[in-house]
This record gives sequence, C-alpha cells and structure tokens, in this order.
Amino acid sequence: MSDELLGVVVCHGSLAGALVQAAEQISGLPGALVPVSNTGCDRDTLEERVLAAVAGRPAVVFVDLASGSCSFAVLKRLRGEPSVRVVTGVNLAMLVDFMFHRSLSPEDAAARAVSAGEKSIRIP
Repeated sequence: MSDELLGVVVCHGSLAGALVQAAEQISGLPGALVPVSNTGCDRDTLEERVLAAVAGRPAVVFVDLASGSCSFAVLKRLRGEPSVRVVTGVNLAMLVDFMFHRSLSPEDAAARAVSAGEKSIRIP
C-alpha cells in the first residue's frame, strides 16, 4: 500500500470523472484521484460510494458544492475521520496541485490545494 494520500472527487453528474480525467492528462499521474458521482443513487448509496472510494486510507475528499447532496453525504460519513480532510468548491487547479503533493499530511495537502484553487480564480 502506498504512503501517498488518496484524492477522492465527489460531484454531481459526470463532473467528478471529467475533473479526474483532465487532472490526470495534465499531470501525467494516473490513479491519484478517484471519481465518485451521485448519479442514479439516493443519499445512503452515495455515502456508501464515498466510503468505498476512501477505503480507510488517508485522503483528501474534494466536493463540488459546499451545500449540496454530495457534501452532505461526505460530511455525514467522514467528518470525524482523523486521516481525512474535506475540501469544497473543487476546481482543476487544486486537483493538479494535490496530485504533486500527496506526501503531505491530509491537513497540509488540503490547505495547499485550497490555496492553489483560490489563486487560480481570476478576472483577466
């Protein structure tokens, strides 16, 4: 088993898969991120999908919306897990940054990803 953090991307519809695919293409690092979609499931099923994706590993879980069904499911199941951090408002920049800093602690990787994501938002 790898000592590197796992990234789990939980989103509505096909967004998680698209973000993971794009991040892997940019970084050249397959397998660092696991996509989870809420498509075709109720909240209990979504919670089970999230738990299966994390699989007890240290992880950062990235969620699309802070107040959506995906974040509610993630927080309900993972809020008390000491080796998991949750980041809302996922964007591509934070995922790519995370992929290159998976040796950090969950806290440090999450904070770094948030910073990278915030810095990428601009009005050119």
